Amino acid sequence: MYELKAIDKNFPGVQALKSVDFHVGRGEIVGLVGENGAGKSTLMKVIYGAYQPDGGSIVIDGKTVRFQNPRQAMDHGIGMVFQEQSLITNLTVMENIFLGFEQQFVSMGVINWSKMAEAARKQLAKVKLDIDPATITAKLSFAQRQLVELAKVLTLEERVDGDLVILLDEPTSVLAEEEVELLFKLVRDLIKRASFIFVSHRMDEVLELSDRVYVMKDGSVVDVVSREHASINEIQHKMVGREVDKEYYRETKQIDHSDEVLASFENVSHGSRYSNISFELHRGEVLCLVGTEGSGREAILRTLYGLDKPSSGTIRIKGRKVTRFRARAGVRRGVGYVPRERKVEGIVVGMNVYENMTLNQMERYSSSGVLRIGEEKELAQNWINRLGIKTPGVNEDCGGLSGGNQQKVVLAKWRSAGSDIILLDHPTRGLDIGAKEDVYDMVREISADGVGIILVADTLEEAIGLAHVIIVLKDGEMQRVFRGFREGKPSLYDLVHHMI
Repeated sequence: MYELKAIDKNFPGVQALKSVDFHVGRGEIVGLVGENGAGKSTLMKVIYGAYQPDGGSIVIDGKTVRFQNPRQAMDHGIGMVFQEQSLITNLTVMENIFLGFEQQFVSMGVINWSKMAEAARKQLAKVKLDIDPATITAKLSFAQRQLVELAKVLTLEERVDGDLVILLDEPTSVLAEEEVELLFKLVRDLIKRASFIFVSHRMDEVLELSDRVYVMKDGSVVDVVSREHASINEIQHKMVGREVDKEYYRETKQIDHSDEVLASFENVSHGSRYSNISFELHRGEVLCLVGTEGSGREAILRTLYGLDKPSSGTIRIKGRKVTRFRARAGVRRGVGYVPRERKVEGIVVGMNVYENMTLNQMERYSSSGVLRIGEEKELAQNWINRLGIKTPGVNEDCGGLSGGNQQKVVLAKWRSAGSDIILLDHPTRGLDIGAKEDVYDMVREISADGVGIILVADTLEEAIGLAHVIIVLKDGEMQRVFRGFREGKPSLYDLVHHMI
């Protein structure tokens, strides 16, 4: 149904794709895996029409095509559900679903909103999402926005005569287990009309959903394996070119924390988000908050950073009671925040690497309102070398880096500023296995340096592997505290039992 033949793509100094062959059969689900920087994103952009290949050909139903832009790809039935989401959050759900295709609802220059809402309900029904189409998109949860993304792509069913090819870019990265199951069921239900390309770093999900899996490394396809003959260990080995370190979470590098308290919550509540939360974060400690989506984990991080003001209780940072809840005040107190939505809240796309690294400490690099850019670049280069950030240089647009390298830039921003409390919200979301190991190394390094870390992990295994202390939350309330480093690590069952 869809085929790429010997596709090449070059950028200045880099050959991103090297003679890639790739095909998708009708009604097939194809997995695509590889480390960050392996070429997956470039390949998807070629498929979606955002990039034009420098060599090779694209064939759909036996006919060679060439797309100049994503609109032309969509006209041929190719849609994409983006990892970072492409919705405009201050528009309504129905406006997002039909963005660029509003003309079908226009009469005498006026949009018929009732007609658009009715059409949007039909698209939302395809993804089993029962919400008002007039809802402002910013009010939806991340999982709901992900389903709206899929509904938006499925409007191609009414616009295109042939079958569809839908690209799913890390669609499950922050979904709860029941939401992942719903998404997989939707995908399987849709294969009568659509084929899917599923990109994910979660190998178990790739093997569960995909009929075949393409493995990429350094811009090339190094293997294609069928589901029945694939194993996670073999795929990971082909991705990274070596055996995966059995000491995956670097547990032998974990050392005990000090008794010095960096931050504390004393019976802190925040409306309906969480209530009566009490804990202490010690210097050098990794404290992990676990729970299902909506359990209060992320809200606690945002409160400690200063983005949200609690309704009651007392928060102390380094012994001083917190009375001002503003992000700038949190930064001055030495609190750093690595948010879940990296490209929205973590980095500033369009600014380069050194500008992103010094964004929170510009007063250190200015004299009479003039920035000392040479010093900024020197600091950035030191951290590029220290963390092994893969970038052509300090002037590179941060938005062009891989997800793992963007995450390293965000961590460097806080470490270079001297933050001794760092809040990590899903820091390995959307990262490949090698980039995850880099993050685990950094967690061990900065905790050994005396930094206190509060972590919302991507998986329960990650929480167990990294944390000194695990707090289990359910419906905004603390259920159990496991002091794993001193008393023995809990099992997955121990956590799930108290989470649900």
